[in-house]
Formats: sequence, C-alpha cells, structure tokens
Amino acid sequence: MKTVNRTRLVKIGNSQGIRIPKALIDQLGLGPEIELVVEKDHLEIHRSANPREGWAEQLREMVAAGEDKMLDPETPTKFDEEEWEW
Repeated sequence: MKTVNRTRLVKIGNSQGIRIPKALIDQLGLGPEIELVVEKDHLEIHRSANPREGWAEQLREMVAAGEDKMLDPETPTKFDEEEWEW
C-alpha cells in the first residue's frame, strides 16, 4: 500500500531537512539512525538495520545443523606454546 504525505523543506543551519510525522515514524519503526538512498529521481528513507540482527537465531540453527565447527585447524604460535599459561 502506498501512502503519500506532503511536507516542506525546512532550513537547518546551512542545510535543509524534512519533518517526518510521528505516525509515519511509528509505522515504519524508524529509530534515531536512518539510511538515505538516492534512486534515480527520488530519495528513499529506510530504517537502519542492526548489523547483528538475527544472529542469535542463525547461531541456534547452525548449532542444530552441526555447522558451528571451526573451518581451519588450530595453529598454535610460539607464544601459545612457550609463554601462555593455561
């Protein structure tokens, strides 16, 4: 569903900005940080994704599938063998 709202550019120092109505902020789940994407002749505003969003669930799925093992063998260093105390 497409929603159209009109607003005006407002002066903010040497820049300009827009005011986003609270209802739209709540509807979209926008937080304090957003992403702006320029796409040909329009500007898209996206909520900023949490880089670690969904990691816990993905890890549970990896463990359940047995895919949580190290890919490379351990390679002890001289420090590990001579200086590190376990």
